[in-house]
Amino acid sequence: MTHEREITAPVDLCLPDGRLNPAAVGWTRRPLHRANLRGWGRTKRWEYWGVVTPAHVIGVVVSSLDYAGVHSVYVLDRATGEEVNTEAVVPLARGVTLPERSGVGPVTARGPVTVAVDQRPDGTTLRATGGDVEVDLAMPLPAGHESLGVVVPWGQRRFQYTVKDVGRPVHGRLRVGGTWHDVPADDSFAVLDHGRGRWPYSIAWNWAAGSGPGRAIQLGGKWTDGTGSTENGLFVAGRLHKIGDELRWTYDRSDWLRPWRITGDRVDVTLQPFHERAARTNLGVVANETHQCFGHFTGWAATDDGERVDLDGLVGWAEEARNRW
Repeated sequence: MTHEREITAPVDLCLPDGRLNPAAVGWTRRPLHRANLRGWGRTKRWEYWGVVTPAHVIGVVVSSLDYAGVHSVYVLDRATGEEVNTEAVVPLARGVTLPERSGVGPVTARGPVTVAVDQRPDGTTLRATGGDVEVDLAMPLPAGHESLGVVVPWGQRRFQYTVKDVGRPVHGRLRVGGTWHDVPADDSFAVLDHGRGRWPYSIAWNWAAGSGPGRAIQLGGKWTDGTGSTENGLFVAGRLHKIGDELRWTYDRSDWLRPWRITGDRVDVTLQPFHERAARTNLGVVANETHQCFGHFTGWAATDDGERVDLDGLVGWAEEARNRW
C-alpha cells in the first residue's frame, strides 16, 4: 500500500485564482482531474503517445509551452537502428488543441507535423503525419483498465498533473517513406503521457515504462523527490498497484547504453538498452537534453499485498530529461 491519498471523485486541479487546489493532490486509477489552468508563461501542456511494435518504436508529441508549440513524429526501426524524426516549433502554440481532461475531446496540431487524436469512452484513435512518416493507430480501452494519475505539488503556484496510461492495446499501421507496416495487436502496446501543469524554469526527471502480456510497470524520479507524491505503479491484468516509495536510479551518464537499475522496497528492475534516442536543444534561455533508452526489462515489483511479479521480458524505455523552459 501507499501513504498517498487516493482520489475517487472528479476534482478541479486549480482554485479560481489559479493556485493549486489542495483537494487535487493525490492519485487516481482513472482520469478524474480537470486541468483548469490559469496564467501564461509557465503553463506546460502535452500529450505523448509512445508505441512499441515488434519492428518499430513510435513517438508522437503534441505540446504547448505557452510561448511555443513543439510537436514531433518519431520512428525507430528496431532491426536497423535507423531513426526518422520530424519536429515542428509553432510560435505561441497556434493551432493546438489540448483538452482539460484526459481521455475526453480532441487533441490536434497543425503545420509541418499534423496530429489528430480522437478520445472516446471506448478508446482513442491517433492519426499523425510528419515528413516521410504517417501513423494511423487505434488504442482500445478495455473494461476495467486502470491508469495512474498523480498531482505533484512543488508549491501553490508550481505543480503538475500527469496521467501515465501504460500497456494500452494498440493496432493499426505505419508508413515510412513509401512502405506501409502493420502494427499488430498481439505484439504491440501503447503508453500515454498526459501532462498539464505550471512548471519551474529548471527541472530534471527520470521516467521508465515497460509492458508485456498482462503486466506493465511505470516508474519516475527526480522531479517528484521531496513532494510527497510519486508516479510509480505496477499494473497486473490492468489493475494498478500504487507504489509510494521514492526510488533509486542507477545509470551511467557517460554511457547511456549500459544497464539502468531502479530499486526500492517494492521494486528491483533493470533495463538493458538496445537503442539510445538523444535529443538536445540549446537556445540559451531555453534548453533541453533528453536521453531515452529503449530496451528490455528484467526484475520484479510487488503488488499491494506483497506478491512479487516477474517483469522479465517487458519492453519499453528509461530516460533522463533536463529542461530549462
